[in-house]
Order: sequence, then structure tokens, then C-alpha cells
Amino acid sequence: MINYFALTATEMGIGKIELTVIGSVILIFPILFVYASKNLDAKGVFEWMMEKPNDWIGKK
Repeated sequence: MINYFALTATEMGIGKIELTVIGSVILIFPILFVYASKNLDAKGVFEWMMEKPNDWIGKK
């Protein structure tokens, strides 16, 4: 006798809306992560600090 252990999405309480949200997050997150990583590198932050030295946090 072979016992397989698996739950269906319905048994876990995941409906169509939840699956849609999960799927969209899986598609959108990597794109936004790469975009944010390019804009938040050390060089970019340093350039921003040099352009606007009066906007630094704590400089008041």
C-alpha cells in the first residue's frame, strides 16, 4: 500500500482569488526587485547624497 501525502488547493483553503494573487506576486516581485536593486546600489545612494547634501536624514 502506497500512501501519498498531498493537499489540494481547496483543502488548504486557497481559492481562485488567492491563486491569482500568488501568481501575480510571483511574476511581479522579481521584476520590481531587479528594478529597485539597480536604483538602491551604493553608488546611486552616494550620488544622491552628493547632489542633495541638505536632504540627508539627521542633517537639520
